[in-house]
Amino acid sequence: MSKKEKYEELSVKVLELVGGKDNISYFGHCMTRLRFELKDKSAVDLSQIQKIEGVVGAQWSNEQLQIIIGQSVGEVYGLVAAKAGLEKEKAIEENLDGKKKKFSIGAIIDGITGSLMPLIPAIIGAGMLKVIIILCELAGVLTPEMPTHAVLTFAADAGFYFLPVFLGATAANKFKANMGLGMLLGAIMIHPTMVANVAGAVSMSIFGVPVYAANYSSTIFPVIMAVFVMSHVEKFFKKIAPDSIKAIVVPLGTILVMLPLTLGLIGPAGAFLGNYLAAAIMWLYNTTGFFGVAVLATVYPLLILTGMHGALFPYMFQSLVSFGYEPIVATANVLSNINQGAAAAAVAFKCKDKATKSTAGSSAITAVFGGVTEPAMFGINMKLKKPLYAAMFGNFCSAAFAGLMKVYMYSLGGSAGILGIAGFVGPTSSNFIFMIISILIGIVVTFITTLFLYKGESIYQ
Repeated sequence: MSKKEKYEELSVKVLELVGGKDNISYFGHCMTRLRFELKDKSAVDLSQIQKIEGVVGAQWSNEQLQIIIGQSVGEVYGLVAAKAGLEKEKAIEENLDGKKKKFSIGAIIDGITGSLMPLIPAIIGAGMLKVIIILCELAGVLTPEMPTHAVLTFAADAGFYFLPVFLGATAANKFKANMGLGMLLGAIMIHPTMVANVAGAVSMSIFGVPVYAANYSSTIFPVIMAVFVMSHVEKFFKKIAPDSIKAIVVPLGTILVMLPLTLGLIGPAGAFLGNYLAAAIMWLYNTTGFFGVAVLATVYPLLILTGMHGALFPYMFQSLVSFGYEPIVATANVLSNINQGAAAAAVAFKCKDKATKSTAGSSAITAVFGGVTEPAMFGINMKLKKPLYAAMFGNFCSAAFAGLMKVYMYSLGGSAGILGIAGFVGPTSSNFIFMIISILIGIVVTFITTLFLYKGESIYQ
């Protein structure tokens, strides 16, 4: 069977086993998973989905069905979307029972991460520009006096400074609001006059409501919260405005309402939330030290299993903005991903079954170099169990060393695998060197422990 035929068959079976196209209220995908929100969860046959050839695993996470495909997820997504007629359709709001989605912690996390994830390429690009500047300065080929240095610097800074504008667009898309209004709201928050008045301690107010003096450049929570509220305000004006003047009333009314709400209440609340979240995590890090980093790395595979690892991304970015570095999550993430690959590599080395050896070997390469762990974790390590335990032990040992040496991430790298170490290039070369040593410790400990625990079983038994 060709790859195209295999994906065709996979897409047909997936669509059938999730209850058909009429049961889908939302359908999307990330780097490795198909993500469904369904009207009737009881119509899903999870055990049969897990048995489909080409499906690595399937699970429920925060009321969302996630079907793990691997790096070919884009092809499968396109086929399923085409068969369901969802290429250009928006998410269907109604449920079978007519109830609205419950407001929950999971929904909050989904709203934040859903707004941030589309911006990862921009954040990585800006972050890697900063890495290039540091490396060129260390090599002596670039100095602050050079015009190229100035251009690279403001180009890198633009990715972070204008983040409220970018988030205004992605948050509006997430919350089904007008993208242009979302971007306008973000732009208002970082307008030069606003920034200058904050810097000069000039008092401001609108309609008698005091405008809180806050610098919103490079922030994430204020604009996401504001756009969420804006989405409901916009719906209100759409409902009450006459069709003949709706094109004027809706945007004007929405912005007039959102200005005092955003600048006087929501923006300040979001700024406090971001600052105190980062401060709380740093307090935890300073209190637990290297042990806290080691524990987080140990349980990181379990966070991935439940989908909760995505909740750490907003903190990670907020820490970069607030402190210029991130000391916990990035280290645990990179080490955990690489160690999943090391465990799969040990399985490929020891197993006699050719099919298992081939699958484990390709999964190891994907995890170590691409930072995509689902094929190794769900397809190999979880099924065999002992390699997963070995990887978690490797996580503890490697992260403990990184924590002791106070390894920090200074920018988002291009990958959470081996290429992700570029983000650990910082003011001192020792930080990067200690991260490499941590990775080597993890690989060696995980590989040897897997060889010791794993007895050569096939995943197809």
